[in-house]
Amino acid sequence: MSSGGARRKGIALTDKQRIAWLRLIRSDNVGPSTFRDLINHFGSAEAAIAALPELSRRGGAARAIRVASVEDAERELGLADRLGARLVGIGEDDYPPALRQTDGAPPLLAMKGDFSISQHPSVGVVGSRNASISGAKFAAMMARDCGQAGYVVTSGLARGIDTAAHRASLDTGTIAVLAGGLDQPYPPENIDLLRQITDGSGLAVSEMPLGWEPRARDFPRRNRLIAGISLGVVVVEAADRSGSLITARMAADFGRLVFAVPGSPLDPRCHGTNGLLKQGAIVTTGSADVIEALAPISELDAHGPPVIEEPGDDRPPFSMLPPEQSARTRILDALGPTPVEIDDVIRHTELPASTVYLVLLELDLAGRLHRHPGGLVSLSMID
Repeated sequence: MSSGGARRKGIALTDKQRIAWLRLIRSDNVGPSTFRDLINHFGSAEAAIAALPELSRRGGAARAIRVASVEDAERELGLADRLGARLVGIGEDDYPPALRQTDGAPPLLAMKGDFSISQHPSVGVVGSRNASISGAKFAAMMARDCGQAGYVVTSGLARGIDTAAHRASLDTGTIAVLAGGLDQPYPPENIDLLRQITDGSGLAVSEMPLGWEPRARDFPRRNRLIAGISLGVVVVEAADRSGSLITARMAADFGRLVFAVPGSPLDPRCHGTNGLLKQGAIVTTGSADVIEALAPISELDAHGPPVIEEPGDDRPPFSMLPPEQSARTRILDALGPTPVEIDDVIRHTELPASTVYLVLLELDLAGRLHRHPGGLVSLSMID
């Protein structure tokens, strides 16, 4: 099966750019969306880094912003090299193409294993950690059949359904997405499985720093990556309010197909999947349901242009002159705890888009702005 047309020529980061990108994304209050806006405004990560302290001060930060140092970045790159991993930029060849097209895609991914499989179409298989025997068998069958049909199977290395899916696709290609750093796999009993993945036809992926131990709040970020890498996500078993339902919701937000395997209404592990079916997920009773539904979209060219790119050195620098206080006040008055679109802020305030984006960056770096899926923003409740 095609991986989406001819492999496009990516834009390789220089060593200097990679260090600057890593410093910027590891600095306080800089997430993927803020990273993109900073690059778009200042033209390069280096220029953005230099502007961070002033921007956060103007945004009303209570304390000085922590900016990752060159030494911090070089240390992480050294750890990755010793682990046999690489930090891949969003515009580079080995970055997963479907993920590249999502809103808020990480600008840098730590990756280890067979990098070529990142370019193949992927299907996510997720489900309960406390899987039933039949659920684990179904997940393994799904992963094996999808692998033989040319799909890489992506999952979260968790117990139960994730483990069954990874093991069944070791020979055909599987991507394990980690909630912590690549050197901090969870759960411990899957360390050997992760080694089999990265030593064979598999890949480990994380957006977290090397050495980062996963916490509860990191798992939704991992689920977001699973949804973004995959063209469709199959939920085999999932209880109400489970992480698998978060993955399914994120997949739907990205415009991916969501498949759900029906189960007994008496089994709590099936309440979530049965609920997905009521919400419009594709009824899935066999691998053919998934393979046939994905066939029309698996040939689409997902290798669009990189969403973040540093221009050449001849680009004129952006002004750091602060917006007028009256403009900042109008923007603050327009914002509240209810998420709104940035275009609506521009229309409401009748201010230039560049002014609005700059003030939003100031507030963001000061920790006073919340970013929401779909490009929505709201003011922190403390304001």
